[in-house]
Amino acid sequence: MTEREFELSRRDLLGYAARGAALLGTGGLLAACSSSAASPSTTTTTPILKLGGTLRAGLSGGSGKDTLDPHNWVSLVDGARVYSLFNPLVDFDLDAHPVLSLAEELTPSKDAMRWTIRVQSDIEFHNGKTLSADDVLYSFQRIVNPKRPALGASSLVALDIANARKIDKLTIEIPCLTPFSPLKDILCAYHFFVVPVGFDLNKPVGTGPFKFKSFVAGRQSTFVKNKNYWETGLPYLGQLVINDVLGEVSRVNALGSGTLDVIDQLSAYSIPAVRAGGNNVIVTWGGGYTPFTMRVDQPPFDDVRVRQAFRLICDRQYMLDTVFSGNGRIGNDVFGLRDIMYDSALPQRVQDIDQAKSLLARAGHPKLTVELVTGEIGPGSMQAAQVFKQQAALAGVTVKLREVTRSELFGPNYLSWTFAQDRWKYYPYFSNVLQSTLPRSPLNECHTNNAAYVSLYKKAVATLDGHRRSEIAHEMQQMEYSGAASGYVIPYFNPDIDAYGSRVNGVVSSKTGLPLGAFSFKNMWLS
Repeated sequence: MTEREFELSRRDLLGYAARGAALLGTGGLLAACSSSAASPSTTTTTPILKLGGTLRAGLSGGSGKDTLDPHNWVSLVDGARVYSLFNPLVDFDLDAHPVLSLAEELTPSKDAMRWTIRVQSDIEFHNGKTLSADDVLYSFQRIVNPKRPALGASSLVALDIANARKIDKLTIEIPCLTPFSPLKDILCAYHFFVVPVGFDLNKPVGTGPFKFKSFVAGRQSTFVKNKNYWETGLPYLGQLVINDVLGEVSRVNALGSGTLDVIDQLSAYSIPAVRAGGNNVIVTWGGGYTPFTMRVDQPPFDDVRVRQAFRLICDRQYMLDTVFSGNGRIGNDVFGLRDIMYDSALPQRVQDIDQAKSLLARAGHPKLTVELVTGEIGPGSMQAAQVFKQQAALAGVTVKLREVTRSELFGPNYLSWTFAQDRWKYYPYFSNVLQSTLPRSPLNECHTNNAAYVSLYKKAVATLDGHRRSEIAHEMQQMEYSGAASGYVIPYFNPDIDAYGSRVNGVVSSKTGLPLGAFSFKNMWLS
C-alpha cells in the first residue's frame, strides 16, 4: 500500500466524526469541533497515583527509516523514542522556554567568545556509567564529525569544537570562532542530546527515563523503566511501547477499542469520535507552523511586490477556521512565536484583495499562474493549500496544486521548489534564523540573501545584552514582515490535537507543539 493510500481522506473523517457526534447526542460536527469542545475532559475525582503498567502509544509519521539516533532523528515518532531514552544539556519547559537539564551551568565569557558548560553530578547512564565532561565533549564531537555531520552540526558552526577542552570531570570549555551569545537557545532545539563515550546505536544507552529493550523500524519499539533515573520519583510507568500507526482512522479506532492508550496528530474532525468512545482530547497550539514557501531568487517571487501580494491574498482566520475549526492561532509571516523576542507589536496582516491586485499589476503580473507543491506533510496541509487556491483566484491568480508524497516533497528537490509548503517544529527565534533565513542556512528553502539582515544577525549574536538582542531581533522581524528578507507566508501556528484513554493520567501540553507534552511519557501513569 502506498503512503498516500495510508493517509486519511477528509470524507472518511467527516463520516466517522458524524457517527461519533450521533453517539454523543451532540448537535453535530461543527459544535463538536468548536474551540470549547476541544478542551480536555475533566473529572470530579482525583485518581490515586499508581506505579507500573505498560503504556501503549500509537504515533504517526514512522517508516522503515525510523531511527534511535538522538542526533539525527526527523519524524515525530523518532522524537518520541529519543526523548524517552536521552536527555539534552538544555531542554524546553512546558511554556517552550529554554531551561537547564543535564547542564548545571552554561556560562559565556564577557565577549561571548567562550562558553563554560558544567553538568550535574551523580547522573547515571543506563549502563551504570556516571555522566562526565568526557561524554559531553564526545557528544559535541559526534554531532560535528566532518565525515558524517549530524543534523545539528550547522547550528554549531560558530563553536570551535575541535579546540574544546575538559576543565575537570564535570566541566568543559568551548571557544567560539566568532562571538556567539544564543547558545542556550540553540542547545534546547531537539538535536543536542548527550550520549556516552563510544555510543553504540545498536545498543543505545542514555540518561533518559526509559531504557532500551527492543526496536523494529517502521513497526514498534519497547522501553522499560530506568529505576536510577535522576529526576526523583520518575518515571511512573513500568514499560513503554511505541507503535508506528500511520493512518488517523487506525489510531482513533485503536484508542476506541483499548488497543492503544495514547495517540497523536489528529485533525479536528476526529474529536467527536474520540469523545464518543469515552476517551480524552488535548489540544495545544504551540509555535509550530506550516508555511507557504516562495523562492525569492526565482520569478515571479524575486519581486517583493509579488511576495507581499501573496501574503495579502490569504484570509488567515478563514483558513484556520476551515482547516482546524478555529483551533490554533493566526500567523503574521514571522516565526519564533513562543520566544520572548517575538515582536507581537507588528500589525496583524489581513486579507486585502484590492491591494494584492494592485501590487501584482505593478509587478507586471495582473494575471498570474503558479504551481504550488503540496502534500500530506501534517494535519491540515492539503486543506490549507486548497483554501489558498480559492483565495488566490479572487486576486486573479491561478494556483495549480501539485500533490506529491511526503518523501518526494522532502526529497532531493526539497530546497528547489519555487512555491511549496513546509512544516516546522517550534524553534527559538535565532535558532530558526540560523537554520532557515541566512544565505548559508541548511534549510534556506526560500533562498533569502539579504546583506542588511545578515549584518543585523551578526550584531545580535555578538551581544550578551538580552534587551539589545531583542531590539535587533525586532529589526530583523520587520525585514521578514516587509518581505525584504523572507519568502514565507505563515498563515497560522497550527494546533496539535492528541488523545488519550480514560485510564491514562499525567498527560500535559507543551507549547513547543511537540505531541503529548513533548513526549513526556515519564509523567504519565495508568489508573
